[in-house]
Amino acid sequence: MTNILISGAGIAGTASAYWLRRHGHTVTVVERASAIRTGGYKVDIRGAALTVVERMGLLDAVRDRSTDMRVATTYDAKGRVVCTLDAALFGGRTGEDLEIMRGDLNELLYDLTRDDVEYVFGDSITGIAEDGTVTFERSPSRRFDLVVGADGMHSTTRRIAFGEEPGFTRDLGHYISICTVPNSLGLDREEAVHATVGRTANVYSTRRDRDAKALFMWSSEPLGHDHRDVAGQKKLLERAMDGVGWRVPALLEDVREADDFYFDSVSQIHMDRWSRGRVVLVGDAGYCASPASGQGTSLALVGAYVLAGELSGGDGLEGYERELRPFVEANQALGPTNIKGMVSGSRAALWFQLRMMRLLPRLPGRDRMIERITGPIARAANAITLKSYVE
Repeated sequence: MTNILISGAGIAGTASAYWLRRHGHTVTVVERASAIRTGGYKVDIRGAALTVVERMGLLDAVRDRSTDMRVATTYDAKGRVVCTLDAALFGGRTGEDLEIMRGDLNELLYDLTRDDVEYVFGDSITGIAEDGTVTFERSPSRRFDLVVGADGMHSTTRRIAFGEEPGFTRDLGHYISICTVPNSLGLDREEAVHATVGRTANVYSTRRDRDAKALFMWSSEPLGHDHRDVAGQKKLLERAMDGVGWRVPALLEDVREADDFYFDSVSQIHMDRWSRGRVVLVGDAGYCASPASGQGTSLALVGAYVLAGELSGGDGLEGYERELRPFVEANQALGPTNIKGMVSGSRAALWFQLRMMRLLPRLPGRDRMIERITGPIARAANAITLKSYVE
């Protein structure tokens, strides 16, 4: 039995806690926030990640909490409907793929582990010694056999073990922001989208949400923003969206009052190795694929499963690298391609995209066109054969 510390109680952290505990390890999770994070945006679970969720016994619960989104409607600057698509097609989902709010999934994972795993909230790692002694901001130091960094793209664990972030970050030339806003559009399991050259605004409300989420994406050179300066980030968003029509000015007014504001670059993390000494990384900390990939949650779920399995019944950290890396690379490759469809880079590209969306439901080769859109995502989502590490 191994004594393991996990830094971060997001999807990667709570999923890792489940699988490591199931393999018989003693697990502690330290989380900077004062409680499990329940906010966030909608996320997809596809392919191999669905198998992981099923093996956790959570498939029915995830289905019960699905967003149940129906349609996505694109509007022009004056509020006129440009086109409407089925929500699954708009999101690139096929077959059994599921969509759930990130906070809902995190709650399910936390509830699955809270009785068997020690959670320490309101604290974070400050140092990791060669012998496994870990120091914290608030708690006394403790010794662990292994530290799992599951603390996101800006991972403190990665910085401590591998050095500063810039060498691992690959900027995709865009930014993303999302927060909760009043459902002033009266949306019912639908998305409302407005796109201009280099900027996109998306508002949606799910089955379980009385409010709405406002999501903004735009192309930009690096902004050099402070990750903890929320007021400054809101000003950067307003500057980026200045002059955009439709409902954007009113949405920006709502953003000023939001208390769950998220803002970051659309970036990926690329590393030659995910482990060093007594430290290993999982999820965004080691191989963030960016929101543009649509596969961040699936990578976290599959990564947690493979890490725990290889540590307990496989080839250890070497096995984790070998089994997971092709899957990570296939899913990271989606990001640079997908971002072009999320934020148009020119008037010609925007015109072509909107025209294709308008014509798609009536095209003679509709199924082939849809496969061109969804096929790469489906293939990446299934680009791993999962071992059966536990009965």
